Amino acid sequence: MSPHIESSANPRINATARLKQRNRRNEARAFLVEGTREIERAVAAGAPISEVFLCLEYASKPTRALAEKVASGGVPLVTTSIRAFDKLSNRRHPDGIVAVAPSWSTAPDDLPSGLTLVVESIEKPGNLGAMLRTADAAGAGLLLADPNVDPFNPNVVRASQGALFSTPFATADAVTARAWSLNRGSVFVATPDAETVIWDADLGGTVSIVIGSERAGVSGVWDDAGTAIRIPMAGGADSLNASVSAAVVLFEAVRQRRS
Repeated sequence: MSPHIESSANPRINATARLKQRNRRNEARAFLVEGTREIERAVAAGAPISEVFLCLEYASKPTRALAEKVASGGVPLVTTSIRAFDKLSNRRHPDGIVAVAPSWSTAPDDLPSGLTLVVESIEKPGNLGAMLRTADAAGAGLLLADPNVDPFNPNVVRASQGALFSTPFATADAVTARAWSLNRGSVFVATPDAETVIWDADLGGTVSIVIGSERAGVSGVWDDAGTAIRIPMAGGADSLNASVSAAVVLFEAVRQRRS
């Protein structure tokens, strides 16, 4: 029988809830995975799960079945009251399940060859999560250069819809990311004032596509690194959302490969 926790002040609940904080995640080398879809994708990708918390009042039958499936593999399962679960949850309308998973670190050299999205100093968890989803859909790896956002932030996990577990990604400082990209193959840096539009660039082969931060774009580290490219803009706007820009350029690369 699974242990049950009623109090939101329970030490186990408090320790787990602290994983919402970046410094605590770094110390524990663990992070929260909330939601049935996200945990299903973690399990499908073979990601290890350390423990699962389930609120029966919130959980649907499929969510309960998922918790039982994970627990059948030897993962500790704890049921909680609504009050205790709300302390763990990061959502307005939780579906009753939160898992704890160990975080991991990957070096750029471990990324697969082919197409890589390099994102520099991304500031918004939603954008980084969306970029992980896009990279996953495009069959690309993702390199976080000088990351402002922790890839294990609960909002990144949620926005990625579980793609965090299936997208090869690594982190590095921008100088290392630049050197790695240049040594590996062709580099294309997205910037609004470039002369070359994306469909005139050869995005086939081993390619790194660089997208800069939401506010400042790419930094001076990328000056003279490969070819500057732009997305043509017909209206009055001079730029797109960073995650949208990443999607447009990545799928132009996918189109060229399929052609």
